[in-house]
Amino acid sequence: MTRRPPPRPAPARVPVLLYHAVMDDPPAWIAEFTVTPRQFTAHLDAVVATGRTPVPVGALADRLTTGAPLPPRPVVLTFDDGFADLPGPTAEALAERALPATAYLTTGALTPGRGSLLPPAPMMRLAQVPSLERHGLEIGAHTVTHPQLDTLRAPQLDRELRESKATLEDVLGHGVAHLAYPHGYNSRAVRGAARRAGYASAVAVRHALSSETDEPYRIARLIVRRGHTVADVAAWMAGEGARAAPFPDSAATVGWRLYRRARAVARGPQFAG
Repeated sequence: MTRRPPPRPAPARVPVLLYHAVMDDPPAWIAEFTVTPRQFTAHLDAVVATGRTPVPVGALADRLTTGAPLPPRPVVLTFDDGFADLPGPTAEALAERALPATAYLTTGALTPGRGSLLPPAPMMRLAQVPSLERHGLEIGAHTVTHPQLDTLRAPQLDRELRESKATLEDVLGHGVAHLAYPHGYNSRAVRGAARRAGYASAVAVRHALSSETDEPYRIARLIVRRGHTVADVAAWMAGEGARAAPFPDSAATVGWRLYRRARAVARGPQFAG
């Protein structure tokens, strides 16, 4: 009688948390995705208490692309857009706990006179980007104007990816290898464009845990909302509370993408949010 091989163990689940603003009085448009400084401190303390080891996205990307080792039970903390709290109290709270993280910055929103599709909000300045690295944050690009990338024509898409990367590299004096798709919107074409633009990885959203077999150009993240509690964070740290990537796009996701593309043809580039 032929024996079946033992089942392979499930890949280790890696929580990749997505934060936006950390403030008490956010603008209404970003309030759902904002936590207060008190909440943020409690979340960080919960991460530390679980024994997870925070690493930047670059370390997870290296694992996915080259098989480089990760510490036991890693977690990744990410921040999108570049709100005004980031180079101040938010970066300081991370540094006080020696927690590395990755910040994805929308360069048009940080550059006076440049502009973006982001609604008005207190934002950091492009000149403050080097200070994030001094606090232990890895820097990634989040496009120039924050559009729905999967609705853009190829020249527009290429410009969003390459210009944001180049702007950050000029400020930092070194390469920028990682990208976040605004609101997670991506497609096969967008992922290919990111690779050709010189990015080594890209994060999506997916409302899921990542894993050591995730896709390097659509790494899954969990959006932290204002209603999420310390118990939610603890569940994610335990590898629970969400499905694990990789998995194919659902029919609903594909249909929503087609609708948004049709709308963009009529109205032009739209804010991803």
